[in-house]
Amino acid sequence: MTEFIQQLINGISVGSIYALIALGYTMVYGIIKLINFAHGDVYMLGAFVGLYATAVLKMSFVPALIVSMIACAILGIIIERLAYRPLRNSPKIVILITAIGVSLLLEYTTMFFLGPQPRAFPEVFKQVSYPLLGGKVTISNREILIIVVTIILMLLLQYIVHNTKIGKAMRAVSYDMQAARLMGINVDTTISITFAIGSALAAAAGVLVGVYYNKVFPLMGIMFGLKAFVSAVLGGIGIIPGAMTGGLILGITESLVSGYGSSLYRDPVAFVILIIILLVKPSGIFGKNVREKV
Repeated sequence: MTEFIQQLINGISVGSIYALIALGYTMVYGIIKLINFAHGDVYMLGAFVGLYATAVLKMSFVPALIVSMIACAILGIIIERLAYRPLRNSPKIVILITAIGVSLLLEYTTMFFLGPQPRAFPEVFKQVSYPLLGGKVTISNREILIIVVTIILMLLLQYIVHNTKIGKAMRAVSYDMQAARLMGINVDTTISITFAIGSALAAAAGVLVGVYYNKVFPLMGIMFGLKAFVSAVLGGIGIIPGAMTGGLILGITESLVSGYGSSLYRDPVAFVILIIILLVKPSGIFGKNVREKV
């Protein structure tokens, strides 16, 4: 039982990171029906901004986190404005290929300037483990940090979406873009802000991963990005609570597979889950099957 609780703690901390990245996928899909495959690389750049903010500018954790989120929010707006907005009325396959192109551009541009080798993330916090259940289970201060920061950001996102003017505009555009435009909502600005918020959350995840694993590298966004995409699909892509739930389920499942089986199966299990959910319930856990009229 103690082993199960230990894996549960590990899974929640990793799943929190998946959830933060998955929110960006699900928000963008919910509003313009785009799978932004460059989102995992925004997460990677967020980690590098956090690295330089702490190592070069000697910032502490919170200022570095804020700087990274602001930088990636601006990057998200630039990507939307230059790469996706001109193609908004193009066939979906064109936008999808563009997203893959943007992803490769970010990865290999970063590799060109910074090199492919992993870089050590500064030790922002000295790791301290706290014993639970008589010392049979431990939780580190870094795991607590990940969980607390994730909860704060998710509550902030829920407040923005449900209690602010821009949140109402986001929900209106996701429901019917043309009707929202006729009602005087600036659709372009709303979509840009959606990209900015999603990118800021991905940057936060990047900094947290840097703190947790103590290393960052240019291709780190590929696997985390794909798993976050699986999390979004699992919960119901386009549904914010679904992305949160899907991330936690995937993180806990991976930890249980690693703990009771082998870490070799940790990555494949994510894609097995994706195949199963697409076969059994393509709309995800929180999604509803909608029949479209022709």
